[in-house]
Amino acid sequence: MAILFRSGPASTARWRAPLTEALPDHEVRFWPETGEPADIDYALVWHPEPGLLASLPSLKLIFSLGAGIDHVLRDPTWPRQVPLVRLVDPYMTEAMSEYIALSVLRLHRQDLDYRAQQLAGVWEERAQKNAAERPVGILGFGALGQVAAQRLRAIGFEVAGWSRSPKQVPDFATYSGKDGLDALLRRSEIVVCLLPLTPQTTGILNAAAFARMPRGAAIVNAGRGGHLVEADLIPALDSGQLAGAVLDVFQEEPLPADHPFWRHSRIVVTPHVAAETHPETAVNIIRDAISCCEAGRTIPNRVDLARGY
Repeated sequence: MAILFRSGPASTARWRAPLTEALPDHEVRFWPETGEPADIDYALVWHPEPGLLASLPSLKLIFSLGAGIDHVLRDPTWPRQVPLVRLVDPYMTEAMSEYIALSVLRLHRQDLDYRAQQLAGVWEERAQKNAAERPVGILGFGALGQVAAQRLRAIGFEVAGWSRSPKQVPDFATYSGKDGLDALLRRSEIVVCLLPLTPQTTGILNAAAFARMPRGAAIVNAGRGGHLVEADLIPALDSGQLAGAVLDVFQEEPLPADHPFWRHSRIVVTPHVAAETHPETAVNIIRDAISCCEAGRTIPNRVDLARGY
């Protein structure tokens, strides 16, 4: 049985030893050294070339090397009969909650204003709310969203979550559906997006959404670039409807050097680093999923294609 790993060169170097050590009974092949395609039972991929997965006739499982799966779904030839597995390990969940806490605190404590004052040589104190006075809303209240919410609540923020379908989460207010989205936006001074990218969530951060938020609110997008209508953001910032944005994901990555987001004083850009998959812990999830597949048991974190995540 063979496993194909397909990602970038830097990722391959990080994954080589953990994968081969965790799966000694499997031959691990690192792209482009694929060998005989018919021998490959499992594929671990991040942004695979269109047609690559379709060229592997014996596939039993496809692993996305991250929480997102849109990079697989955009290939019209990918074999939909093969189970697709989201790779969400504890390290990734913890790292994401750290990034969200950092970003929310940065916006809450007016770091963008103080940074501008520093560059201008201005010593000026600004009025500051308490965390409990700054409602935070999280779009996407699954595993990642709930851990981030717990971390924010420990700091003192009042946190609520929104998901497409109704969900009860102890100790948190939850919203769902279109009416629930409107309600969450209207009560949230900072909105965090951790949604999966589906046809229903594409463009969810748009001018209409910004208009429903309190004036001077802010956003954090650590979901997918497709969630944000990029053309709507700068007008909302320049008008004062939004006070700031922290963005880790973009429509085009790497973000082009001439993109206006780089130079806007109210935008923080990070290069898709909010929560990287940690090979040393993720290999345990891969090994368990392969064992379940070979034993005919339910495969954890299998994507429901009808829902898109």
